[in-house]
Amino acid sequence: MVQVQFLWCYGGTQVFLYHSFSGERVAMSLIEGSSTVFSAFLDLPPGRHQFKFLVDNVWRIDDRLSCCQDDTYGTISNFILVTEQGLITPTIESFTPSMVIANEIPQPMLAASTSGDVQQGPVLSLPVLDMYATRLHLSMHMSSYTTYDLLPESSEVIALDVNLDVEEAFSVMYRKGLAVLPIWDAPRRRVLGMLTASDFIFILLKIHQRRAVPTNVMHELRTISALKEGKLEFRREGAGSSSLAYRSLIQAGPDESLQDLARRIVQHRISAVPILDATEDGSCPKLLHVACLAGILKHVCTHLGNRLEYLPLLQQPVGSLRLGTWRTDGGSSGSLLLTLRPRELLGYALHLFIEAQISAVPIVDDDGSLLNVFSRSDIISLANGSVHAQIQLDQRTIAEALALVDGGAHNRYQICEPSDSLHKVMELLSDPVVRRIIVINSDNKHVEGIITLRDLFTFLLS
Repeated sequence: MVQVQFLWCYGGTQVFLYHSFSGERVAMSLIEGSSTVFSAFLDLPPGRHQFKFLVDNVWRIDDRLSCCQDDTYGTISNFILVTEQGLITPTIESFTPSMVIANEIPQPMLAASTSGDVQQGPVLSLPVLDMYATRLHLSMHMSSYTTYDLLPESSEVIALDVNLDVEEAFSVMYRKGLAVLPIWDAPRRRVLGMLTASDFIFILLKIHQRRAVPTNVMHELRTISALKEGKLEFRREGAGSSSLAYRSLIQAGPDESLQDLARRIVQHRISAVPILDATEDGSCPKLLHVACLAGILKHVCTHLGNRLEYLPLLQQPVGSLRLGTWRTDGGSSGSLLLTLRPRELLGYALHLFIEAQISAVPIVDDDGSLLNVFSRSDIISLANGSVHAQIQLDQRTIAEALALVDGGAHNRYQICEPSDSLHKVMELLSDPVVRRIIVINSDNKHVEGIITLRDLFTFLLS
């Protein structure tokens, strides 16, 4: 017999080892001083032995180790070769290593056998395994790092006082090139919420509603606090209820995992989350950072860029994955791609943002070729020089609005082709300046689809 140590290095609450020698499960124990590495020792005879892990009732295998596929049942497991002198490191057999066997009912690990007495889980095809393996690999990576790892070595963190003049607030956002900023409530000593481009759209629509006396709107909504209360009152009128209240601030702490942070941003359909460090004495929390999906994606791309051979899903063309919104079948979002012509009125575009709940729309010519992209965050440019106070939404076109944007903005979007890999799209979106990717038909330059950061993370985290 040869004593062999088995390790599971990826965390969990309860981990069992199943092996082909006896078919019995062995409980694995945390190594002293570690919170993620589990260990178990077995005495095994010379020969080939298959094994896999049951982690919190989910079958998994280790992609660092060699794998094999049962020809009879199609199940995947790790394997080792044991000799009297010890272990031999075998070569990988005819497929990409995978780390999860999804939807498989936990059963004891068996050696290759044709016995009909044991029921096996459903057989999964290789592409499905590749998809699960890549998603699990990314999930485990993001679970291994915290929001603290996103903090830059040095940078400024800006927060706007809740009583700041609203015009000055949006002017600050324009000068800093930011589409979202935390709101600070000094008397309560806490971050109250976030000021966003949607708040500015609300102001523009209110001015348009009362364009005969626009100064009254700015007087009513002269502070951030008054603006937020005005939006809440508008929602109450629309819902016919006085019970609506401010939505609780979505925030995160420095010790939360990047995966939990990404899920929170996606689930709540927000663009950024303040990272707050609560003090032990309960005093004023420290605003450390404003985290967004681009920052998380940049961290992922930096750490996994040289491991693409273990991430086969990232090498697939985006045209076959159909994540995002597409012109023909709606893609993963379930809705068809909307486009606008430059001569369309600005008011129509703003209503489209609100009613269709989209963040941007491609601007195309009469042949469907891409000219530009108009987004919610571009609206902030109208705060420069108080242009918004004089603008008339039913007379100003999108082209005129974009002329104000393009004077001080660049690289707000990037383009790709349907044949480009998912990894290329991830690399493009990891640039914090880039908000979305426009998919272009290489033959006629028509817009085929649009992929946002939220689309990408929804796809990877599903």
